[in-house]
Amino acid sequence: MLDYFDWRKRTSVFSWREFSKQAGFASPSYLKLVCDGKSSLSRVGVPQVAAAMELCDYECEYFKYMVDFTNATDDVKKKEAFRKMEEIAKEQHARVLNADAFDYYESAVNSIVRELAPLMPGALPGDLAKKIKHEFTAQEIRDSIKLLVKLKLLMTKGENAYEQTDKVIAGSCESLALALRSMNRQMIDLAREAIDKIDPSERNISGVTVGVNADALKRITDVVNDCRKQVVAIAGECDNIDQVYRLNLQLFPLTEKV
Repeated sequence: MLDYFDWRKRTSVFSWREFSKQAGFASPSYLKLVCDGKSSLSRVGVPQVAAAMELCDYECEYFKYMVDFTNATDDVKKKEAFRKMEEIAKEQHARVLNADAFDYYESAVNSIVRELAPLMPGALPGDLAKKIKHEFTAQEIRDSIKLLVKLKLLMTKGENAYEQTDKVIAGSCESLALALRSMNRQMIDLAREAIDKIDPSERNISGVTVGVNADALKRITDVVNDCRKQVVAIAGECDNIDQVYRLNLQLFPLTEKV
């Protein structure tokens, strides 16, 4: 909607009042409030705005799911809307930006395979699955390798042999944040399993409960962020890698403010 408004503004005399009027809204500032994130577009308003923007059939459908994605209050509904957007784009031979990266971050197995596969040249998916301390099937590993090669996160170096294209990758934007939350949930579950399955000498799981104020929270958050960056830097300098580890940093409130 904002892109459409900016385009109209550049090519003609156009205002939020005019946009709202064309969409059939009484308030001249309603659509601006929606674009500013101060209000949300209802399902009833979707076809009105779509008509004002002169969207065709599949564009209207895509726009509806964009609104659903933005308005969704939980990750399940967000994921459903995002997948519908992907389906429509695929049918129209269009591309959803970050859709491939979304697939990478949605499953914890992909980050594990990305690190493990280069360490085991010639290994079959079943061999890789046996090396992982948590339960993933050979098919899940096979699908992950296919995705990683497609995304150019792994490069084929021979039969069942792979090499990382980049040492470190990162993701952002709302759709990726949704997938990252999914992966983080899975990684937290794996950490829970590790408490019972992994010998204490091979893991470091600890925690501390503290009382803080806003200033202390910011300082602690900065320390946590610096710690993560230092870990990534150390791992990036590491040669002769022989094992894959996961570090979860979890800082969250246990109470409301008093």
